[in-house]
Amino acid sequence: MSNKIIVFSFTRIGTELNRKLCSAFRKWEDTLCCSYVPGKYAGDGVDPLPEDIRMFIGRNWRDCSFLFIGAAGIAVRYIAPWVKDKFTDPAVLVMDEKGQYVIPLLSGHVGGAAALADKVAEITGGTAVHTTATDVQGKFAPDVFAERNHLFITDRKRAKEISAAILEGERIGFLAEDSQSCMEGTVPGELAVCRSLEEAEKFSHRIIVSDRNLSGEDGTLLLRPKNVIAGIGCRKGISPELLERGLIEILDRHGLVPEQLEAVASIDLKKEEPAILALTEKYRIPFITYSAEELGRITEVTAGSDFVKQTTGVDNVCERAALLYSQERNFEGEMIQGKWIGSSMTASLVRRRVVLRFL
Repeated sequence: MSNKIIVFSFTRIGTELNRKLCSAFRKWEDTLCCSYVPGKYAGDGVDPLPEDIRMFIGRNWRDCSFLFIGAAGIAVRYIAPWVKDKFTDPAVLVMDEKGQYVIPLLSGHVGGAAALADKVAEITGGTAVHTTATDVQGKFAPDVFAERNHLFITDRKRAKEISAAILEGERIGFLAEDSQSCMEGTVPGELAVCRSLEEAEKFSHRIIVSDRNLSGEDGTLLLRPKNVIAGIGCRKGISPELLERGLIEILDRHGLVPEQLEAVASIDLKKEEPAILALTEKYRIPFITYSAEELGRITEVTAGSDFVKQTTGVDNVCERAALLYSQERNFEGEMIQGKWIGSSMTASLVRRRVVLRFL
């Protein structure tokens, strides 16, 4: 779910609820809320409805969650031009102006609409109305599991096939390579935990959490952990293509893909570097920067450069940035790539330990 929520309302009563909800949302950590209401009700923290609501939604489609207070038909007509699929669409919800019912319309699992509906219902004292089959039947949902555990779904079609098989009562093989000891919670009955690939292959369908490329196997849904932090240093003005090519090269050496990046980290001198911004926007990766003084808290690196130190204040940007990101979040991280020198760039990779959580 996006940390920015846009709320639309169209009546006086709806606007009162709009104000209440946005006030509550803004108390959530790292959450922004923008309210839009008819012009005659605007003011005191809420803005008038955009002149062209459809185009406004389109401009914000990738970056926001949307909540409509009013008829479901209004919401459907406004979002219709932008709807693509549940893996890329944002969370879209609709609720009545009395706050009695909250319905996730779009991207209930991956986009977080279902979870947001539950939170909204808590605020209003209403009921979240879930219509997704796996929710209604209380079944394991691969896309929900992937989203909760920061896993990249490599094959959307197979994710749907496995969901369908679960709804038909089929048991699914489940293998977490190299992370069996890192599973928490109760494994749902729809899954059979396997100890090897050979055991998992005895099932018609299987889910495998791994860095290995196993997606070619029939019936296999490969979930790759999004647990890699890339520290990056680069020359000013490097082209986006050159930076991306270099990063993909070093990831590929470790059998990784850009979709597995949890974050990109660098020095604050690079916070407006166009190539890094383009890369992180393309893959929707958080970009974190640190001052030279902060990076200096990392005392051990594999290599240093006097030139880099003269330019930036530290002798190694990429390693320090990746390690500091992990350290600040208390990750059990392993440096899998020390300072690597590419064309006009450097990179370092830290991989976070995978902990798979079941409810």
